[in-house]
Amino acid sequence: MLKLRDGIVELYRKVAISVPKDIEEALKTAFAKETEPKARESLENILKQISSARSSSSPVCADTGFPVFFVKVPRGLGHGAIRDVIVDATRLATKKVPLKPNAVSSITDMNSGDNVGDAFPVVYIDETDEQSLTVDLMLKGGRTETLGQLYKLPALLNTGGVEVAAGRNYDGVIRSVLDAVSKAQGEGCPPYAIGVAIGGARDQVTALSARQLMRRLHDVHPDPVIAGLEARILNEVNCSGGERHTTAIGVKIAAAHHHPEAYFVDVSFACWAHRRGRLIW
Repeated sequence: MLKLRDGIVELYRKVAISVPKDIEEALKTAFAKETEPKARESLENILKQISSARSSSSPVCADTGFPVFFVKVPRGLGHGAIRDVIVDATRLATKKVPLKPNAVSSITDMNSGDNVGDAFPVVYIDETDEQSLTVDLMLKGGRTETLGQLYKLPALLNTGGVEVAAGRNYDGVIRSVLDAVSKAQGEGCPPYAIGVAIGGARDQVTALSARQLMRRLHDVHPDPVIAGLEARILNEVNCSGGERHTTAIGVKIAAAHHHPEAYFVDVSFACWAHRRGRLIW
């Protein structure tokens, strides 16, 4: 397990220092297309910051966020042991990378100093028939996390001072995402990657929307209807961005079956420093 622990420490280092290739390429494309001077300057500074972090082997953002793990373990491998390794690796990575200590007790308001606390880091574990262990890590910025919104449809939304009816259909989903983007008001370091989940339970959709942020920007959803919805929402978000032509660099959606009495839509945001990576062990 020591080798796995050290591998996760290096995963922390990689994720904190360098944004994924698909994110960087999307930001470069946005910069090439941008014509508004302030937005263009902002994107240019972002790209310089990415390059500088990689050259200096330092975190790309001072806020190294809070760690969220999505782990797939071979059947028969103890989940508790994997969690223990992740906790040990987190403590070590906090010192070695270094990571900003962000684990604060919700009761005492004391910072643990090592990014470890109650349900911190966040760890989701699923079993797989594969022989290898897959560890996906995402470092989520705290400010961007506060921008997320949960909608119970049908609803009457107040989007930019205009009341809009959002029903239990794809138009309602679109209006919910546009409302969430409007409420974000450009906070949390755009351009964003946006995760969306539709379903019948609140805890279900919040977890599903976060998982969508692990998808690569260039992937195509296997369901052509959802793939079309992702493309449509991305286009509408960027057309509604005012002076900023690239409000979002990607929209990824998951749709679960829902109970007849419950239809929820959850919207999650990641900032331009969308830090995620994978270890296969």
